[in-house]
Amino acid sequence: MLNSLYIGATGMQAQQLNIEAISNNLANVNTTSYKRSRVDFSDLIYRAVSSSASGDPAAGVGRLGMGAAVAGTEKVFTAGDVKQTNQPLDLAINGQGFLEVLMPDGSTSYTRSGALQLNQDGQLITQDGHPLAQSIIIPPDSTNVRIDPNGQVFITVPTDKRPVDIGQIGLVNFTNPAGLTAIGNNMYVATERSGEPMVGNPGENGTGMVQQGYLEGSNVQLVDEMVSLILAQRAYEINAKVVQASDQLLSISNNLYR
Repeated sequence: MLNSLYIGATGMQAQQLNIEAISNNLANVNTTSYKRSRVDFSDLIYRAVSSSASGDPAAGVGRLGMGAAVAGTEKVFTAGDVKQTNQPLDLAINGQGFLEVLMPDGSTSYTRSGALQLNQDGQLITQDGHPLAQSIIIPPDSTNVRIDPNGQVFITVPTDKRPVDIGQIGLVNFTNPAGLTAIGNNMYVATERSGEPMVGNPGENGTGMVQQGYLEGSNVQLVDEMVSLILAQRAYEINAKVVQASDQLLSISNNLYR
């Protein structure tokens, strides 16, 4: 009966983590380019038990599991809905690619959030102030900014009516995007599971093209998450009932001598 207590407790703990992941998905339903998290479960080790009431090993031995655990959490990189914003520095990625971003410590991170801005020097940066790896600078006297699907950036200045090419925005792809580690603010870092980043221009290495004036929304589906939340809650309650029933059986056993 002690084993049933531990088994029920492992189930409660696993479902608690599942509910936390679902809650985070729901909280980010309107976050630009957010990718939903999924919790993967695994069963714990098995122990040999006698299948005979007498406990005689010769009568046959079975295997009994010892509960459940969270094997890991991973991001699901399905595409979110693309919404038009009409902002010239907003970019949606129509494919699997990521924007390459330079962090303050000199390391590189990756994001699909294309809500770009300009810093005081006219450099393209993310919403959090991190510059793109391509270091594209837009002069303050620019009257128009155009980014074509291949990531080429053109501007128009008062002294020249012809568009001026000032650089190209690159994209990065990974063999296994689900292996990326999320660090917050829609940013990810590469790991051994994700593989080495494959750097290229939009349209290369399966990165997809960019779309100016649009942003990718969250890929969280409210109905699916609500159903998952209800199922996780019911599973938690059932495991709590197992713990309660085991406690009652132990109480009965302890009171047999009276």
